[in-house]
Amino acid sequence: MPANHSRKKSGKLCACTLLVAGFAIATQGRGYAQALPSQALGQSSGPTAQSYQGSIATGEVSPQPIDLTLDDAMQRGLKNNLGVILNGTQVAGTRGQRLSELQGLLPEVDFKAQESVEQVDLAAEGLRIPGFPTIIGPFGFTDLRASLTWSLVDVTSLRNYLAARHSFTSAQLSAEDARDMVVLTVGNAYLLVIADQTRVSSEEAQVATAKISLNQAEANHQAGTAPLLDELRARVDYQSLEQQLIVAQNGLEKDKLALARVIGLPLAQKFNLVDTAPYAAFDLIDVDAAIRDAHANRKDLAALIEQTKASEEQRKSATADRLPKLAFAGDYGDIGVNVRHSHGTGDAQGTLSAPLFKEFGLRGEAQVAQSQLDTQKAQLSDMNAQVDADVRDALLDIASAQRQVEVTRSSVDLSNEALSEAQQRYANGVSDNLAVSQAEQSVAQANDQYVASLYRHNVAKLSLARALGAAQNYKNYLGGK
Repeated sequence: MPANHSRKKSGKLCACTLLVAGFAIATQGRGYAQALPSQALGQSSGPTAQSYQGSIATGEVSPQPIDLTLDDAMQRGLKNNLGVILNGTQVAGTRGQRLSELQGLLPEVDFKAQESVEQVDLAAEGLRIPGFPTIIGPFGFTDLRASLTWSLVDVTSLRNYLAARHSFTSAQLSAEDARDMVVLTVGNAYLLVIADQTRVSSEEAQVATAKISLNQAEANHQAGTAPLLDELRARVDYQSLEQQLIVAQNGLEKDKLALARVIGLPLAQKFNLVDTAPYAAFDLIDVDAAIRDAHANRKDLAALIEQTKASEEQRKSATADRLPKLAFAGDYGDIGVNVRHSHGTGDAQGTLSAPLFKEFGLRGEAQVAQSQLDTQKAQLSDMNAQVDADVRDALLDIASAQRQVEVTRSSVDLSNEALSEAQQRYANGVSDNLAVSQAEQSVAQANDQYVASLYRHNVAKLSLARALGAAQNYKNYLGGK
């Protein structure tokens, strides 16, 4: 591979931005738009974050709905998710580049077998001598020959190989990191469907409650004990909740499609989620120890370190272009009229070459390689700081969401109690149904806030696992650790 080609660097992309934007759009209007922390994925080279929203669908469509556990979804995602597949192809590509660079350091041995038969028309060649034959031949020879070429001293090729080896290691680490990213993506999609199902169930219960209030208002109006306004207010509340239920059901179906896309399940396949997302309080952990673990375990950080080492080798390669190169070329074979009448012949030569007047080209290559190295070092420095921020952000999100879950759960209990009290007062004729309408709205709001906070809490724990480089041990974190 040419030196200038091997020095090309793949750009870094903040995958978290794209993924968060995608989930924000998908969950807009359902209270979950800010659920996935912005540090969730960190930096990633190669496939974009959008790749992790796709997959290669596998399997036949069953006429009956299948049961899907979180573990099943994870295994399907780790096998079929497009992000994992593209990272695998990237590893294969860098493996090929490494082998190509290695060949430049090894001897090349070729073998050639040649059988030649010729006949020459001298007149056509311009040789016209009276009495001299115009046609010579046919005649021929046999040549069996092996050749050897070897760059004995080529520092540039050595540096390029070392750079390719670091790039290959970086690609392998990125492929391992992709599995953590898939765990976070699949876990978020699964938890989102659970949240949607909870919200649909809550909306259905609220519609049923609103229907009872509507029937009561209609009966009171017909009996002359309540004004028409009470009936109209109850009907508006009932229809409003029906609309919210329709929206929630539509959101559930769309998020189930998104989950199927993430894990490679055929979109026509119906499925039911088996696992739920019960609330489990998360124990406090040592922040400094967690940050040390993250620096030791994060594969994306390790991949960036290897890529920086590759840039360092490429910079050294650019400097080594000034050094002399020593090469050997030789061949040995057997040539003659035929194999029985032949003789061995050979050739050997050594070549020492050095650039004399390529100053601007060499300086340009060195400056390009240096700029790429400076870029990698800046990104590595930022990534080290980002790892710290990832852990701290995740812990803050967990603590915040944990308090929100506790507060909103109390709000749900209080709002349900207030609704029951308002319904009893209205049934006893103590007040109109305005208090019932307001209480129903409070119940709906409290339930939405509770579902959203529970979802945020579980996703924050998944994000912590990702921040620590331990996303594949997600069960330890969702269970409270």
